[in-house]
Amino acid sequence: MNKEELKKIAEGLIETFDFAGKESIRIFKEGLKIEIKDDKSPVSNGDLRVNDLITKNILKLTPNIPIVSEETVDLSKKNKSKIFWLIDPIDGTKEYIAGKDEYTLNAALVIDTVPVVGLVGVPKKNRLFFTYGLGESYLIEDNKTKKISCKKKQPKDQIVALSSVVKPSDIILNKLKEYNVTSIVKMASSYKFCVIATGEYDIYAARERANEWDYAAGHAVAQNAGAIIKTLDEKPFLYGKEDYRNPSLLIKRSKNLND
Repeated sequence: MNKEELKKIAEGLIETFDFAGKESIRIFKEGLKIEIKDDKSPVSNGDLRVNDLITKNILKLTPNIPIVSEETVDLSKKNKSKIFWLIDPIDGTKEYIAGKDEYTLNAALVIDTVPVVGLVGVPKKNRLFFTYGLGESYLIEDNKTKKISCKKKQPKDQIVALSSVVKPSDIILNKLKEYNVTSIVKMASSYKFCVIATGEYDIYAARERANEWDYAAGHAVAQNAGAIIKTLDEKPFLYGKEDYRNPSLLIKRSKNLND
């Protein structure tokens, strides 16, 4: 697929993401119905409604490309596809259930191990991120669309890291020390990728955790905005693994975090 085709696909999902985000808020306000999945994680009727909306529109846009969604995936079947969609309808379901504002809606198109198209909706923050190729990452906010490029927003002498937990492990803290991190902010969901793409934060490091659908859309947005994304041991971070499990992760806004 060429860039124009990828652009058409990404832009063809914007309206769906906007509507699905509003639906997630409406369903929360009306009262969530929550179940516990086999892996002991919660799922709500909000997750399932968003999944249905996003999946249906993706099938209209790309009827011949397989879809892997957190809510419908059969983990007993190994992923053999070279081109496929990864959907996490609500990343940060616990935050969503608790009424917090950092949960995200996610879809990514992976082509030959790389997430190329990505959309990340952040309904309660009224932000929608999308991308369809290198140098083509965007943020829709206040009805305005602007290109994002990882340009540093923090003061030059401050390097601010993100963490998914209040107390990162020693392995993560030691890695962050290598980059002279001055402070760490806790943040949930794939929103972390997006605020590195905007330049609001500088770095995120994590040990092996979660699955490919948790990262892919945010990965596409950040990498196409200019971020450097690898594993903790500096290996390429690739998608299309048969079991969907993520390796460790290191996202840097740029090579020199003071630039």
